Amino acid sequence: MSQTKRNTNAMFNLTRCGLLSAMAVILFYIEIPVVAFYKLDLSTLPAILAGFAMGPIQGVAVIIVKNLVHMLGTSTACVGELADILMSCAFVIPASLYYRRHKDRKSALIAMLIGSVAMVVVSVLVNYFILIPAYQVLMNLPLEVIIGMGQKVFGFIDTTVELVLAITAPFNILKAAVLSLVTYLLYKRVSPLLHQKAGR
Repeated sequence: MSQTKRNTNAMFNLTRCGLLSAMAVILFYIEIPVVAFYKLDLSTLPAILAGFAMGPIQGVAVIIVKNLVHMLGTSTACVGELADILMSCAFVIPASLYYRRHKDRKSALIAMLIGSVAMVVVSVLVNYFILIPAYQVLMNLPLEVIIGMGQKVFGFIDTTVELVLAITAPFNILKAAVLSLVTYLLYKRVSPLLHQKAGR
């Protein structure tokens, strides 16, 4: 491939990455309260599409850009954005790596299943070791208050472990399922656009 062709493809990918990042930023501001302090949004969707079309690096770039923008008006002392980066990357990286080797609809489903499992596992670890402790320190939220939010949903919750297993894990299973479903429904419509080459 000539240097000119490589430069053209790089600019084309950068343009797609920019457009998908803008979509992600907008979607990040559209949140649906679900349970306790967890809210559902579809801002990881453009990153999944970027990962499928261009690779995991571009998918991660979309995730980072949308979170950097969101940090400008953060209400969580950047804790929520950090958690989103880690959990979104857990979905996008393995899913896009698998899909890049097997580009068809069935493989897209398998890729999203792999990404979903990874995201749920990482979400439990991130919430237990990073997110909940950070909320206590940076936002001055006592652990009793955080657990109390969970107790409003399930009265048996008394510990952080019970909180992440009873609420965090199911919430992220739901989020991964919604992301996968929407991606699957959009796949056929956007696939020609995502996989076209520069100059076409």
